[in-house]
Amino acid sequence: MPLPFPGAGATGSFPASHRGVGPRWLWALALLGAWALPLFVSDYRLFQVTMTLIYAIVMLGLLVLTGYSGQISLGHGAFYAIGAYTTAILVTRYGVPCYATLPVAALACLLAGFLFGRPALRLEGHYLALATFALAVATPQLLKHKQLQRFTGGVGGLMFDKPDAPFGWPMAQDTWLYCFTLCVTVILFVLAHNLLKGRIGRALLAIRDHPTAAAAMGIDAARYKSLAFAISALYTGIAGSLSAVAVQFVAPDSFYPLLSIIFLVGAVIGGMASLWGPLFGAVFIQYVPNVADELSKSASWAIYGGFMVASVFLMKDGITGAIGRLYRALRRGRGLAATQHEGNGEGR
Repeated sequence: MPLPFPGAGATGSFPASHRGVGPRWLWALALLGAWALPLFVSDYRLFQVTMTLIYAIVMLGLLVLTGYSGQISLGHGAFYAIGAYTTAILVTRYGVPCYATLPVAALACLLAGFLFGRPALRLEGHYLALATFALAVATPQLLKHKQLQRFTGGVGGLMFDKPDAPFGWPMAQDTWLYCFTLCVTVILFVLAHNLLKGRIGRALLAIRDHPTAAAAMGIDAARYKSLAFAISALYTGIAGSLSAVAVQFVAPDSFYPLLSIIFLVGAVIGGMASLWGPLFGAVFIQYVPNVADELSKSASWAIYGGFMVASVFLMKDGITGAIGRLYRALRRGRGLAATQHEGNGEGR
């Protein structure tokens, strides 16, 4: 039975059945609101929500990698860049339709994640984090290399037009892109839910929490950790491909090393124990910097850092964990009130 609210029970080690997913009616309500959103917001706000969905896909990949397998990555900005450049190169150099590049970007990042994740199995903890951060630092410089400039466009990057809706549908470009991104996001969330509540999810949790016991049970830690890294990279590559289509421009400096840290920050603040976590984390990294910038142009990063510190201290299990605790407290309060009411009735 699923818990009645997202994040309920999302503390510490969470069950492989992924109980933090929440009831189906809540997901259905959220999905209905998402489909109706283009009717009520401007194109700019719709673009912001589209980017929020794209960031949620990245953090869903980090949920698989860090939340379930316990591997810390500070290099997902590199896979994000690979996905974005795969789409940009295929569109600008070879005339491939934007949306047809999505599976190619996914496959490229799946392969890159597996090739990097396999040797990285020798590393643990902060050593793995340092190795992945090195990947994030090196990627923008590689994209500027003169041998690759005829593909990547060098420092200037690549620019292309936003696609129109297919089949002549009377739909604005931003609306169509949002609807397409929403469809991809829903599919990826469903796939992640089915993946993590099954044998793979249970194996990853066992490796993360009890590696010795997992090995004694015959679980191949190297295989599952490599798989988690590859799946996480695949999700991030799809997000990078969608971001290239949304922004219509890619350049090496767009994938600065700090981007990888921002992704991990969003995943942690959103919560690593629920599928709602990536959504809350994406909202955080999309909108909180804008709020900080509006409060102070000169000290926006200081304000953003203050928000992060406050989130860590006040919501140790992320936003989903805080909401889950609040919900349980409210339920206990209602149960106590009902018990007292029944007692008063019997007394009379």
